[in-house]
Formats: sequence, structure tokens, C-alpha cells
Amino acid sequence: MDYYACAGVTAIPATEVSVLAPFDADVAARPDARGAAVRKAGARKLAAPETVASEGAVSGATASGVAVPEAVAPDAARLKPAAPKRWRRKRDMPRERLLDFGPGTLADAELVALVLGSGLPGHNVFVIADSLLKRFGSLRAMLDATPADFKGLPGIGPAKTAQLLAILELARRSLVEKMREKTIIDSPEAVEDYLRLLIGSKPHEVFVCLFLDARHRLIVTEESSRGSLTRMAVYPREIVRRALTANAASMIVAHNHPSGAVKPSASDRHLTQVLRDTLALIDVHLVDHLVIGTHETFSFARAGWS
Repeated sequence: MDYYACAGVTAIPATEVSVLAPFDADVAARPDARGAAVRKAGARKLAAPETVASEGAVSGATASGVAVPEAVAPDAARLKPAAPKRWRRKRDMPRERLLDFGPGTLADAELVALVLGSGLPGHNVFVIADSLLKRFGSLRAMLDATPADFKGLPGIGPAKTAQLLAILELARRSLVEKMREKTIIDSPEAVEDYLRLLIGSKPHEVFVCLFLDARHRLIVTEESSRGSLTRMAVYPREIVRRALTANAASMIVAHNHPSGAVKPSASDRHLTQVLRDTLALIDVHLVDHLVIGTHETFSFARAGWS
């Protein structure tokens, strides 16, 4: 006689015995081989209950398809793994903030870090950017540096030095293009921005000439003289010769004051008058003489040439 038929229990496939064996005491009590198998399976279940809970927690059901009671299955929301911290912070990184809100939202050090891209092994790029600004004192002074100024700085090799110098050159060329497209007289701010970028942070005095055509568009910019911290020799005769060579109709001259103060000296005023008179003899109009500081600019033309 079939034991399951007498007990009124539906026959259970052999593949499911290992799942339900711990709960079937009657079958386990049988002395035959089937009872031994049930007892052995039950012992394995009791020895590793965490395995059942683990499998039920992941799938919500046993391997045989028999559902685990809801009290055993944990909340599905708690099973979702937490996002790695680096993904939760990604929206706060400079690159993402620049793309989402514009470059104006970033600090100088963050912009420098984006230009550098990454630090050398063992050097954090944000620490490098901050140390660069502290070393040079300002963003403009750092971009005005020469390749030799970056030698020996931790985390700055030839590639990073080239990147920083390339950014400076791109800014210069962009301003030159803007001036070539527009009439200089109509955009004095572009001229001043260009000259501040060109010579505003130089540690020594530099005298430059901007040669213009008949429409006041830029032909070429040339450095005429270079001096010390407080003194520089300018030769009007050489400037006149270069104006003729460039076939200039007008020109703007400028020099910087490394001290930052833009108030012209007596020698600045005398040089301006000599240049105006000398250039007039060859029919070249001196549009302006600018004194460039780190943050300010003095214009002789705006001051009435006084």
C-alpha cells in the first residue's frame, strides 16, 4: 500500500524532498531508505538555516518554486545596494558643475584643476592647482609664467607646463582675433584686456607697440623695449622706423608698471609728447598711450594727454 495514499498526502516529487523534509516528521520517522534521506536532508537544513534565509531573501522563493512566507522575506527596497560614494558625489565635481551651471560657478583653483586634467602619480590635481595659485599669487601671474617658472614644482611636469602655457596663448590669440574683427576705437576695453594679459603681470617694465591700419585694425604687436623693475629705455626713432616698415596708419603704445600703480611718471608724460610729435611727421596717428597695471589701466587719451 502506498504510504502517501493512506495518509491523504499528495505525492511530493523527489526533487522537493530536500526543501520540505525538515517539516515532514512522519516521513522522517520511517526506517527505510526514504526516511533516512529525509532525516539527512533535514539535518543539513538545520545545520545551515542562514542558507535558506539567504536564498529566500534574494529570490522570495525556494529553489523548487515554493514561496517563502512574507515574514521571512525582507523588504525588497532594503535589498537594493547603496550607490558607491563616488557616484553620489559626481554631481558636485567641478566638471559636472561647469557643464550644468557654467564656468562662472567654479573657483580659480577648480578651473586650473580642469585644465591640468589629472595629477602625476601620488599628487592630487586639486592640491596641485591650489599650490600653483599660492606660489604665483594670482591666476594672471601664473598664466604669465615662463616654462622655467614651473620647473621643480611637485606634480608639474613638462606636459602640465605645456597645458598651462597653451591656455595663455589661446587667450591672447582670441583677443587678437577680436581686435582684428572690430575697429579698435570702438572697443577700447578689448585693447586694455589684451594688454593686461600681455604685459600686466610682467616682473619688469616692457614697452609694446600696436601697429594699426587705416581702419584702426591691428596689423602686428611688437615689444619695443624691456627694462628693469623701475627703469626702461625707449627709442622713438626705432618706433618710427618700425611704423614705416609695417605701413601703419596709426598706433597704440603701452607699457606696464610692475608695482601695480598706473599713475604716469614725468618721464612717461614726456615720452608720450615726443612720440606724438615724431609720429605726426610721418603721418602716423598715435591713438593712445596706456599704462598697464595688474588690475588698472591709465589712458593718456582719456586724460586729455595731460
